[in-house]
Amino acid sequence: MNPTGIKNIGDPFVLRHQGTYYLYATSFFKGFYVWTSHDLKTFEGPFKAYEHSERSFGESDFWAPEVVFHDGQFIMHYSARDPKEARLKIGVAVSKSPLGPFIDVYEKQPMFDLGYAVIDGHVFIDDDQTPYFYFVRDCSEHKYFDHYESHMYVSKLSQDLLSLEGEIKKILQPEQAWETNSGIHRWNEGPFVLKRDGIYYLMYSANFFASKEYAIGYATSTSPFGPFKKAEENPILSYVLNQVSGPGHNSVTKNDQGDLICVYHVHTYYDQPSENRQVFMDQLYFENQKLKIKGPTINEPHDF
Repeated sequence: MNPTGIKNIGDPFVLRHQGTYYLYATSFFKGFYVWTSHDLKTFEGPFKAYEHSERSFGESDFWAPEVVFHDGQFIMHYSARDPKEARLKIGVAVSKSPLGPFIDVYEKQPMFDLGYAVIDGHVFIDDDQTPYFYFVRDCSEHKYFDHYESHMYVSKLSQDLLSLEGEIKKILQPEQAWETNSGIHRWNEGPFVLKRDGIYYLMYSANFFASKEYAIGYATSTSPFGPFKKAEENPILSYVLNQVSGPGHNSVTKNDQGDLICVYHVHTYYDQPSENRQVFMDQLYFENQKLKIKGPTINEPHDF
């Protein structure tokens, strides 16, 4: 049932491993917390999964952790701000346990540095086991004509998931009306990829995170490199007047019955949109090759 009770977070990501759900989130300290659950209804924690150390490249703005289990270890990709240029970059850390501690792979270095601000790394491993990395060029250092815009990119990953490999391609930018009504700054961020019947569904968020207008859309392609076509029915998850504000930056997991569950954040206080957000969950499903979410719901028992 929404709300879940997990507050003062952002950008929730859920890893399901050996019957336990691990929920990581932007947690507003120098690192990341994790919560655990066996049923997506009750959670234990928070526990410190990653904490700033002498190996860290970043000193502030620890955002959007995502964790995958790969080749016997847990790999976390995350965003943080490097004090050398005051620039947002993406780091990578590993652990033998989903609870951590996660230790940075590269001492005082990000995973990569393209010379501009990047955030929101997401790993997608295709059916042939080829890994891809989706990430966002942040609007803080990206003037696009007369606006500042966040655009989305994709690259292949090395087989160990620790470095980019090959071409980097831009695949998404704000262009639909609901994405371009936020003034001089515009966003496409928070990528998450699903594949079904040969179609790649790229979920993303747009608009300002501290606005009730923050919402979720998706685009489709027959290739992980695109071109991606945005759904005409976007956004597929948006605010509910006087109830839910700013639903966005989602991940997707499965329950024991195989249902797809969309995990996202909304503003903790509807009338005070801010960095203080809380975790919501609703069922995600496909209908006629369209992606849909049964929500946002609030104070209603979930049927999953």
